[in-house]
Amino acid sequence: MTRSQEDHIIENALKILRKRFENQESLTSPQDTKNYLAVKLTETQREQFYVLFLSTRHHVLKLKKLFEGTLDGAAVYPREVVKEALQVNAGAVILCHNHPSGVSEPSLADQAITRRIKEALGTVDIRVLDHFVVAGGECISMAERGLV
Repeated sequence: MTRSQEDHIIENALKILRKRFENQESLTSPQDTKNYLAVKLTETQREQFYVLFLSTRHHVLKLKKLFEGTLDGAAVYPREVVKEALQVNAGAVILCHNHPSGVSEPSLADQAITRRIKEALGTVDIRVLDHFVVAGGECISMAERGLV
């Protein structure tokens, strides 16, 4: 198979995934979420922090990049996450950010900001379902590792 044929197959697969999620299907598993984020997020040279806002039935309401930083970090403010979640009337959120370094392991700072955001959102009854770290072709679920 040529590179061009592979690219065509990948492009068609991404179109199928986009169509599924544009129809506001529920995200029912970490794998669904990983697929969704793979479609939506692109590799960049800066760390970017996204929040996937979900209804109480886990339908996608909105994916928004809230923060962008440098090669090795981004300043993330829980207050801004809460503000946006309330504006879209979210019942739950999934956090996601990339590591431009290519190392997909969640750092201690990643774990700390997850706890802070979870506490802040908890005061207004919005659940944090997961926090994904995307890097080096991997998408790591912090919830699957017991870190959320």
